[in-house]
Amino acid sequence: MANEMNADRTGAIDIHDLHVWFGVGAARNMAVKGVNLTVDAGQSYGLVGESGSGKSTVLRAIAGLVESWDGTIAVGGETLKQRGRSKAFYKTVQMVFQDPYASLHPRHTVDRVLGETLQLHGFSDIDARIARLLDSVGLGGGFRFRYPHQLSGGQRQRVAIARALAPEPRILLLDEPTSALDVSVQAEILNLLSDLRSEMGLTYLMVSHDLGVVGHMCEQIAVMQQGEIVEELGVAEMRRLQANHPYTQHLLDSSLGAIR
Repeated sequence: MANEMNADRTGAIDIHDLHVWFGVGAARNMAVKGVNLTVDAGQSYGLVGESGSGKSTVLRAIAGLVESWDGTIAVGGETLKQRGRSKAFYKTVQMVFQDPYASLHPRHTVDRVLGETLQLHGFSDIDARIARLLDSVGLGGGFRFRYPHQLSGGQRQRVAIARALAPEPRILLLDEPTSALDVSVQAEILNLLSDLRSEMGLTYLMVSHDLGVVGHMCEQIAVMQQGEIVEELGVAEMRRLQANHPYTQHLLDSSLGAIR
């Protein structure tokens, strides 16, 4: 199956036989079941599926936000442990969350959000770096001392992306980064992410329920259903509707206008 094709490859992210569960005993629920995937350096790789398919749980396991898992997760050739992540890991990997309204502290200015992140990662030229980060995400210096409630949803997500870029990571985990935004703003954020990847040589692992979004952002796509990867295909195959699994075909049929 497509989920077994990556066994001998090594990439920026390598996941082998990943199982993730919640609860214990009779209440234990397997959220991810035997997932294998490889994301090459510089690639944008999409995980798609309906709500509850386990796609966001894969990202959270990589980021260290879920500890009840087994299997192997390696980033840049370094195998990760179930519990905790090193400071070096967070200089390599950062995550952009779905909801920009919840991911920023309501009482912290943009300056404080970015400044504290830069200090945490040992940078000294804080002022200059904050200015460069704001410019890189299309926000000028006029946004620096604003609070989240003074920003639109798209502007908040730009700040969240700037915060993720602050440690100069090589890999971004993108968890539905536009789904909480107005339709008119979604394309702007996707285009920003595409430009940043090209300019900075970033690697993306992106979760979305929207095939149109991953078709715009990703070269390779894995389709998840009930915790398992049921099919892996390239974006060109997706646009040609060349799916082998019935669930993938169902998703394609439901998204015909968005992916062409």
